[in-house]
Parts: sequence; C-alpha cells; structure tokens
Amino acid sequence: MSGVVLLLPGGDEVSSRRPSPLLATGSVRALGRRMARAGRDEGLAAHVVHYRYRGWNGSEAHLARDAEWAADEAVRRYGDVPVCLAGTGMGGRAALRAAGHEAVNSVLAIAPWLPEDDVAAPTEPVRQLAGRQVLIVHGTNDERSDPELSFRLAARAKKANRAVCRFEVHSDGHGLRQYREEVTALAEDFVMGALFGQSFSRPVEDALAAPPPLGLRMPLAAGFGKSLRR
Repeated sequence: MSGVVLLLPGGDEVSSRRPSPLLATGSVRALGRRMARAGRDEGLAAHVVHYRYRGWNGSEAHLARDAEWAADEAVRRYGDVPVCLAGTGMGGRAALRAAGHEAVNSVLAIAPWLPEDDVAAPTEPVRQLAGRQVLIVHGTNDERSDPELSFRLAARAKKANRAVCRFEVHSDGHGLRQYREEVTALAEDFVMGALFGQSFSRPVEDALAAPPPLGLRMPLAAGFGKSLRR
C-alpha cells in the first residue's frame, strides 16, 4: 500500500457508551468504498475507525485519541506512507484535532462539529494543521454543526497554513444529502491529490490559492465531479 485514508464516523459530545456497529454505516462507509475504488491502482487502503466510546468527552477527546491510535496502526501495518484523516460530524473534529500525527499529510472534515468559541480566545487548536493539506466541507443550512464555526477555524488555520480551503454547500443540511454526489466527488478529488500528488480539480486549486475569505467560502457547484476524469 502507498497511502491510507482513515474514515472517522460521527459521535456524541458526551457519552461513555460503546458505539453501536451501526455508527459506522451509511455515508462514511460509502465514502470509504468510493475512495477504495478510486485509489485501487495507486495502492490506497481505506479503513473505518471504530471508537472505544461514542463521546468526545471534554478534555479526554476520546475520538481524537482513537484517530491518533489508528494512524499509529496504519504506520505499523503499512510503513512510511501518507495518511489522510477523513471525518464527518464529530469525526470531522477528531480528524482536525489529530492532524498533528507525523504520518498525517492531509485532513478532510465534512460538516465538522465544533464547540462554541470565543473569537478572542478560541478553544479549538489549529497549530497541528501546519504542513497539512486541509479541506473542510459544510452545508450552509446545517442545524447540528454550526457552519460559521468551521469557517472561523479555517480562517485561523489559513493564517499559518496556505494549504487550507473550505467549500460551502448552499441550502444543504448536516447530512449533505441533497448534494451527496458532489460532496463525495470533491472528497475523492482532494484525497487522491493529497495522498498521491494527482492534480486537483480547478475549483480545489482555486480555493487553495484564493485569499480569505474567498477560498474559505467557495461554493460547491451542482454537478461537481461529472466532468472530472482520472
């Protein structure tokens, strides 16, 4: 294998319960299957991370710790290969937080759940994102994970790391069901480019190159991915 994508499902803010096997079904597994197909010729391994607990649980940050453990496992199993952390909801927060692992070269956070913060004293760190390629995708009508919070985090990260971009899916909610095909195509485009050096699509290149706030409020066009060819 020459690259690994670790898929981080959503979770709860506080819970000491063990996750249900159903937690990792649906969109994150579908995303993993798409990644595996797209990266088969490149030697991509795609794994869903199974958490010890359902909750983030405050300073314990259990989901982020499990993401770091999974990155360690990827190194143990596959050696010195680049790792992309790809998470949805609370898993998106785990991907962003665990990005400092030495094997991680990229982060994909889809509708990441982030805590309310004070603009003057934000609670979520961004220092660990330095040197990583970062893509955040968020629906503008998300009522579970405030899209403005992911914009704020992206803006802070962009100051220290030019390789940060964020796409907005207008009128879509937390599950991004209305534009699921476009979101998965964007995710595939980013992961293949970040892990294997393939050329990003023009919208991703433009988003990475654009100064804030343009590159952090890039609209995801309807039909994205239909004309992309690998």
